[in-house]
Amino acid sequence: MNTITSPAALSPEAVATLDPEWIFVPHWSQLIPESIWGTWPTVIFHMTDLPYGRGGSPLQHLIQRDHSSTMLTELRCTAQSDAGDIFLKEPLSLHGNAEEIFLRADGLIEAMIKRIVREQPTPQPQQGEATLFQRRKPAQSNLATCSSGDLSAWADQIRMLDDEGYPHAYLEAHGMRLEFRRASRRCDGLYADVRIVSLDNAPPLHRRRLSYNQLKFFVTAVGQRW
Repeated sequence: MNTITSPAALSPEAVATLDPEWIFVPHWSQLIPESIWGTWPTVIFHMTDLPYGRGGSPLQHLIQRDHSSTMLTELRCTAQSDAGDIFLKEPLSLHGNAEEIFLRADGLIEAMIKRIVREQPTPQPQQGEATLFQRRKPAQSNLATCSSGDLSAWADQIRMLDDEGYPHAYLEAHGMRLEFRRASRRCDGLYADVRIVSLDNAPPLHRRRLSYNQLKFFVTAVGQRW
């Protein structure tokens, strides 16, 4: 198995040197060109029970909609976002913060990759009406957008953004930005770790570069072509 961790390294020429039987895409924030998925069998993963929740920021949308669990869907990559035929679905708990949920998903993804290579399941078309999620914007991380006095909404806002790669939940006041992580709901209130930086020196609000563990593109010579 080979691993690509940089979008710049994802080219038909580079993949052709490996000539993989399967390409698995666990975590990838870039568009996959048709020259890749149209040439080699390419499998992506999405954190919703498709066709519900196609599109961006699925974890955050699920938590905001009070889901406590979801399905991790393994599907074929196509031109339309998250619309490909489905190989497998596995239940995934949404308990904990974003980092914990993604670590949980990583374990499921590893098992699902092994299963698809071993069992060669036939992908099935998606059934039902599609629900679309829009990718969140960094300004939506502002806790001021939460309902006034709703501790649960604040806790969810903090935990669903508590992982490297996301602009963390924040407030701005008196020339400062307060960034919140590791929220804990207790009987007397909501506790969290807070990082305070001057707005003059604060980094811009945008989706941070993903870490190695969040940006992976596996190619393997195991299995058979479609």
